[in-house]
Formats: sequence, structure tokens, C-alpha cells
Amino acid sequence: MALIALAADKGSPGVTTAAVALSAVWPRRVLLAETDPAGGDLLYRSAAAHGGSLDPNTGMLSIAATARRGLVPDQLWDHTQPLSGGLDVLVGIGSAEQAAGFTGLWPTLGQSFAQLGDSPHAPADVIADCGRISGDTAAVELFPYAQLVLLVSRTTPEALARVRDRASHLTQRLHGGPRGAAGIATPLIGVVLVTDPGGSAKLVHQVNDMLVAGQTGARVVGTLADDPAGADQLAGRRRGRLDKSLLIRSARKISVDLYQQFGAAWSTPAAGAGR
Repeated sequence: MALIALAADKGSPGVTTAAVALSAVWPRRVLLAETDPAGGDLLYRSAAAHGGSLDPNTGMLSIAATARRGLVPDQLWDHTQPLSGGLDVLVGIGSAEQAAGFTGLWPTLGQSFAQLGDSPHAPADVIADCGRISGDTAAVELFPYAQLVLLVSRTTPEALARVRDRASHLTQRLHGGPRGAAGIATPLIGVVLVTDPGGSAKLVHQVNDMLVAGQTGARVVGTLADDPAGADQLAGRRRGRLDKSLLIRSARKISVDLYQQFGAAWSTPAAGAGR
């Protein structure tokens, strides 16, 4: 099974919404992990399965002490909480100041996330919400253990230029140099475009051409509907048929497409899992 890391270069393109939406429709059991060093959002926007608030002390904050003594993948479940709807989540830290407690622990977490699929009791894929990444952002240390890194981006010219440059930087860091074609090495770097669903095919083609020309090694893996009403439903702020929303329908297509292309490869350990 796989670790899939979601991140963005700058701004607020909707990484958390994308991570929750993909987790909600993922075809296998999944654990959603909030690994943004700047702090998580689900504590403030989502309810727990019991109808109350999520516990801020159970999640990434509680796992830090355990990880310092070594972390067996099955121990991840001891720190999760179910959201309303049943999705298992590892709640993120409350603030950037708390990220100092994870110094040196990110590779341990990455390895455990990648190996959770081998759990004899409760195997699962892990979708990690890494938030915004730049420079030496600590969450990037998870990426070598991932099968897939998804960069979430809006479609303004400046956002697309930034995601191209970020993909190039990650390819250099993770694979040692530029690549003219996607899918050559693990982790694969993909791009998810947040956009109006209408007429997105032409845009995807144009962005892929840009990514290839820049030898980024990345490609667009799908488009996620820019659907504020659906995002509010997903967060429990609005009633409605969530499964009929453009957001969930587009997330389901991305997840199905990813599994059709890479599901077989995800049955083997991640490239960094044995490090």
C-alpha cells in the first residue's frame, strides 16, 4: 500500500480540502494524516464521530513522544480519531511552534506511514496533508517514503508558474536532476489542478506541455472541482448530498484514475520504506 503526500507551493489552493475529499472516496482503507508543520485545520473545521470536537492532544502531538522511542506502524492507530462520517484522521499540531518537537522525527513518521500497508491487523494507505512547502520545510522529509507527491494548484498564471518551479525543485531534490518524462522514479510527482470543471481538458493539456518543457518530471493527474458549496458540505458547515457534489465527484475520478494506473505498483513497499 502507499503513502500519498499532498502539498502546495504558496497561497491557499485547498490542500486540506483536497486531502479530505480524496480520503473520503479512496478505494481502500485510508488514514488521513495532518502533517503540516504550520499546524492543522481539521481541529477547527471538522467534528468528531461522537458529534463533539476533535481532541487536539491526540494525533501528531501525542505521537511525537512515541516516535522518539521508535514507531511501529500499527501504533499509528493509537493516535487517530474518527471524523463524523467515519474517516480516521491523525490530527495535526496546533501551531508552528509545536513543530520543533518533530525535529529528526519526520523520516521515522514517513517510514511508518509507508509501512502501514504491511500491518497484520489494520493495513491502510496514508494520505498526508503537508500544507505549503518551501525551502527547508520539514514535511518534505516525508517525500522520499511516498509513492506519490501531489502538488495542488489553482490555475492562475502565477500559480502554474510556481507549481512548475516547485515540481522542478522536488525532482532535483528527490531524483537528482531534471526528467523529461513522468513516472520514471518514485515518488512520482503529480499535479492536481483546482478549477472549474467545464473545459478543463484543454487546460490540462497546456499545463502538461509546460511541465514537460520544463523537464519537471511531473504531470497533471486530475482536476478537482472548485466547489465552495461542496467544501462546506465536506467540513460539515452545510447540508446537502455530499456524494452528488462536484467536489466529491471530481475527487472520486482522481482516485479511480490513480488506482487504475498505479494500484499494482502500490502493492509493493515504497522506495524509501527500507531506508
